[in-house]
Amino acid sequence: MSATPSEEDLSEDELRGLALVRESGGIHQSEFWKELDVSSRKGSRIVESLVEKEMIDREETVYEGHNTYYLSPTAKDLDFSLLMAGDQLSPYIGDEEVDPHSDTFTQWVMNLAYQE
Repeated sequence: MSATPSEEDLSEDELRGLALVRESGGIHQSEFWKELDVSSRKGSRIVESLVEKEMIDREETVYEGHNTYYLSPTAKDLDFSLLMAGDQLSPYIGDEEVDPHSDTFTQWVMNLAYQE
């Protein structure tokens, strides 16, 4: 059983590609290789490697009338601890707008401040 690859196992191009997907939050493959300033062929190889290593997700889509893929960070790559204050989830997560002067938000900030 092989260990999950880490960033240390990536080439310089793969690291740049992973950083681009993370920073963008998601990008079409047709834009990915242009942003990295590599050929579409090399861009495809970088994507294939990152997908195989389960560092990004790739989903078929249509973009500007062409079939392509949408690349996004894997869910396990996201750091949800940044949304937590103690055992409380940030009140800004969800569909509703939160008033920054609300008791809910104030309590969350207080928990964040005192968890150290």
